[in-house]
Amino acid sequence: MRRVLYAMIPGIAALTGFFGWGILINLVIATVVALLAETVMLTVRGRPLALHLSDFSAVVTAWLLAVALPPLAPWWLTALGIFSAIVVAKHLYGGLGYNPFNPAMAGYVVLLISFPREMSTWLIPHGLDQPHALSFLDALRAIFSSEWPARFTLDALTGATPLDALRTQIGLGLTVTEIRNSPIFGIVAGQGWEWAALGFLAGGLWLVYTRTADWRIPAGMLGGLAIIATIFYLADPQHYAPPWFHVWSGAAIFGAFFIATDPVTASTTSRGRLIYGAGIGILVYIIRGFGGYP
Repeated sequence: MRRVLYAMIPGIAALTGFFGWGILINLVIATVVALLAETVMLTVRGRPLALHLSDFSAVVTAWLLAVALPPLAPWWLTALGIFSAIVVAKHLYGGLGYNPFNPAMAGYVVLLISFPREMSTWLIPHGLDQPHALSFLDALRAIFSSEWPARFTLDALTGATPLDALRTQIGLGLTVTEIRNSPIFGIVAGQGWEWAALGFLAGGLWLVYTRTADWRIPAGMLGGLAIIATIFYLADPQHYAPPWFHVWSGAAIFGAFFIATDPVTASTTSRGRLIYGAGIGILVYIIRGFGGYP
């Protein structure tokens, strides 16, 4: 489990560099709440604390969820997500090894359905029409008391993600070529987002190299996503984004290496892992292109 934490560091560093201190504050809140919830549930269930806390599974769950949350998500949102992940999705099903769903993603779904506005409030990446980055104290106040610095407004600091912007503007009749001329789309798939994806790719490849994760699942997922995106792109390149945009944008690479490879909920056979990964990739594209949560 510690290898997973180490592998996440490059991506977290990139996210922090582009989206500010809120990323690290979310990580601390999530980790503390996860360890407290894990301790309480282990005590209630009569399980040895030292043995189960030392496997770092609770910390991994905390980091996976924290990275998926907006940088200035209110503290209670992070705490509620972790509670849902550790207490409900993990321990109420019997603990590590018995959970039918990835606990971190179960917590994420609870938050996404219950608090869609808070879950969609993303900061504009540093360097993209942002006059001044929030300081550490500014981020703390925003997270714990929802107080914004007088020199800023919420609208001035937040904006649509590249995936949201693409979806919205295509609905308004713009073409992909016109939309991708916006600075928010960066070099390939979004200012800041593509660098975070590169960081998670580096960590993910290290997990594969150390055989902590099986290469078939991320290969299947990214391959499935790329193939279906290519089909739609070739059919109508002015209304569907190119495959490289989908692979590098959002959390596709993060999900392929750190979420889909969950050893408890993933397939266990070689062929099954490829099919399982490809199925996830196809579902990701369908949800992005035709669902309500891009």
